Amino acid sequence: MSADRRDPGPKVAAHHAAGTGLIRVPYPIGVRTVRVAARELVTPRMLRLTLKGPELDGFHTYQADDHVRIVFPDPDGAHRVPVPNDRLMLDWPRPMPPTRKYTVRRHDAAARELDLDIVLHDGGLASGWAASVAVGDPVTVAGPPGAKTFPHTYGHYVFAVDATALPAAARWLEESPPDVSAHLVIETDDAVEHGYPLAERAGVEVVRLVREHGRSALAETVQGLKLPDVPAFLFAAGETGDLKPLRPWSEGRLDALFTGYWKRGVAGLED
Repeated sequence: MSADRRDPGPKVAAHHAAGTGLIRVPYPIGVRTVRVAARELVTPRMLRLTLKGPELDGFHTYQADDHVRIVFPDPDGAHRVPVPNDRLMLDWPRPMPPTRKYTVRRHDAAARELDLDIVLHDGGLASGWAASVAVGDPVTVAGPPGAKTFPHTYGHYVFAVDATALPAAARWLEESPPDVSAHLVIETDDAVEHGYPLAERAGVEVVRLVREHGRSALAETVQGLKLPDVPAFLFAAGETGDLKPLRPWSEGRLDALFTGYWKRGVAGLED
């Protein structure tokens, strides 16, 4: 996201057939300070933080790749947070405070809980914070922003993801209609990341890849899939360069949503 004072929600790069695809659903963006209720390593490189508190009353999340922003204090300790306005947006302080986006892995309204899964790596702002944050510590989250509904009008889905997009793919497996099929192609830097828990369901084929010497095989693997002869939708999310070859390949072949969660050599990439 840019440093603009307003937060209109995620930018979506999508193309779709007439009458199908992505639909915008506007709703107020909340800002909440909650507490860390639990920490769990779901893989050696993925930490799940469970956030909890009455401030989550009224929280809403409708799609598999909904996200919130964690709003961090400035280096001098000042904690500047955005303020909701009457246009279903947020007014952000300038300059923009340090933030990072994370997918809503799970929301339990009755328990007032929210799970965020954070990839642990060297040098990351959120990763370093997550590695040391303790149960009981406060966390400020903004969002989710007005969302695009994940389409349920296709007979087949293709997921091209790395570890950063596993929470979205895992949530889709749990929440999507039972009568659709899918290919889920997952590429990680380390085989231990393939221990991330995924719901088992009929009609879903999972392909697991490990980058060899930093080289991605994600795009070519997806391009080699044998897709069924039904309308299909591609969700591609992860490192921007790894996804790039899939853009021209998907044109005219299947509808798609691309989201660059990160870029090699660039800190704090915003989509």
